[in-house]
Amino acid sequence: MEAFRERLLHLHHCRGVGWKTIQKILSVDAKLEKLYQLSEQELISHYSLQKKYVSLLYQDLHTISMPLLIQEYREKQIIPITFFENEYPPTLRQLFDPPWVLYCKGNIALLHYPKALAVVGTREPTKGGQRSLEKIVRPIVEDRWLIVSGLAKGIDTMAHRLTMNYGGKTIAILGSGFDYIYPSVNERLADEIGRYHLLLSEYPAKTKPNKWQFPERNRLISGLSKGTVVVEAKERSGALITADQALEQGKDVFAVPGPIYEQMSLGPNRLIQQGAKLIVEAKDILEEYENESWEN
Repeated sequence: MEAFRERLLHLHHCRGVGWKTIQKILSVDAKLEKLYQLSEQELISHYSLQKKYVSLLYQDLHTISMPLLIQEYREKQIIPITFFENEYPPTLRQLFDPPWVLYCKGNIALLHYPKALAVVGTREPTKGGQRSLEKIVRPIVEDRWLIVSGLAKGIDTMAHRLTMNYGGKTIAILGSGFDYIYPSVNERLADEIGRYHLLLSEYPAKTKPNKWQFPERNRLISGLSKGTVVVEAKERSGALITADQALEQGKDVFAVPGPIYEQMSLGPNRLIQQGAKLIVEAKDILEEYENESWEN
């Protein structure tokens, strides 16, 4: 298992290799035993890969030093968890495209915490939105719920901070690797979460932030959670992408209503129109789960 784990981790660090490429390779070579024996042309034919990326794959397979990479992760206290390990959260295994590797900093036991709720929203909350967030988060945290969010400015940052201030646990899911915390103003917050809570990414540590990665990571925010709370959001926003992902995953979506003249209320109000549960206090969320069993 350890040899296979290392090979999968190596493959995950190769340029030009995405989720579908790894799926293709695993479907033909389930133990990844032939990777290092094949020429570039054989990689194309054996795994049905596209020619334009194979030279990069071949080069990285034969130049990346896995002992050095593993040592680097150990020094940075980064824990890679592959899809095939027991530590991998079952809730993410159910996704259409679960990450092949999760990179973790902090308490990995939180990956299996049953009472997890996602809280997302705008990067530019109004004062009313901030008050609404605090009114909702505090009782939820006091009821021993873990809060999942994305470390973005605004609602995400406040959700993480409020959770920690009230003695709760939080998971922050990045849209980049650990070497490139985004936004950079949250580097201190990320460090604190990585020490005492859990910082999570599906990208290798040296992956810079790219626009497409943030919508992609949103499926993990909703995937780890029983439900998703949207506090404030524009009609087109990352928070609504997270809500859409939650609905696709069969998860609950909760929305805080707001004035129809406020731009930041349009997203939650539209969600309510489409069937999300309107919430005005934490009780509206907690009553949805009062009959649940919370054993791991």
